[in-house]
Amino acid sequence: MNTLIIYTHPNHNSLSYAFLQKIIEGSKENPHVTDLKVIDLYEEKFSPQLIFNEDKLRRDMHTDADLEKYRKQILWADKIVFVYPIWWGRPPAMLLGFIDRVFASNFAYKNKGRLGMAEGLLKGKSVVCVSTMKGPTNYPLIFLNNVHKVLMKKAIMNFVGVKKVKFFEFGNMESQKGKQSQKLNKTYHYFQKVSN
Repeated sequence: MNTLIIYTHPNHNSLSYAFLQKIIEGSKENPHVTDLKVIDLYEEKFSPQLIFNEDKLRRDMHTDADLEKYRKQILWADKIVFVYPIWWGRPPAMLLGFIDRVFASNFAYKNKGRLGMAEGLLKGKSVVCVSTMKGPTNYPLIFLNNVHKVLMKKAIMNFVGVKKVKFFEFGNMESQKGKQSQKLNKTYHYFQKVSN
């Protein structure tokens, strides 16, 4: 199983980075993982900015040479793991910009018919979203109608053909009673054993 981790946090001293390290550690001990790669969007200075003009046409995004290495890594991966904080009830703009630019038409999906329907082109992959937030774990569900999970699973991953999406959505992460060590260990043990 080829595993691609997409990490989105600007601080390597953050709790998100600690989760990244546990995911890497568990994955390296997992006999089902044949290879592991990490994309650190802030470290790579990825530009989330969409540019459409006479030189960069929207219909050609799937062939943008600047994004070729990311498209190859997405295609290579059997499992894609997103690690990020939840800010304003959703993933960071950096990650959403990555999805905007890389998950382009004719790469991640193709349009079908005149009704705006699409066929996902990333079928057979699985996704795990590992996110942290300051607020309580149930805050997105109770106050935001689960917008984070709806966005990542239904609006994005299901649209591009990924049907298997798992969430680790950890709340109270800035609290002394947040059970950070327990949650880090839970994540480590999951990635140590997961088979697909």
